[in-house]
Amino acid sequence: MKITTLDEALERIKELEKEVAELKAENETLRNRNFGGRKKHDEAWMAAYNDFMLKYESGMTLMEIVAEGDVSRRTAYRYLAYYKELQKIAGTSKSVQK
Repeated sequence: MKITTLDEALERIKELEKEVAELKAENETLRNRNFGGRKKHDEAWMAAYNDFMLKYESGMTLMEIVAEGDVSRRTAYRYLAYYKELQKIAGTSKSVQK
């Protein structure tokens, strides 16, 4: 785009200033994102939980699973609580189906 008049140049400057303002706002939004905290059931969480569940169902104790070093003690207790909640829900749905 070739600018030949002063009015075209001023109009282009306004467009560019608007674009810069939008990019700054987007940059600020991205900069303020919060990546901290416990992740909700994403793929990595599900993979770790499924690994825990297989070990727990195979007869390993909670402390044996923690000793392997894949999950912390607190995370193991969270997984166990989640596992028991799912078992409770599965148990109630089976009794309702009968």
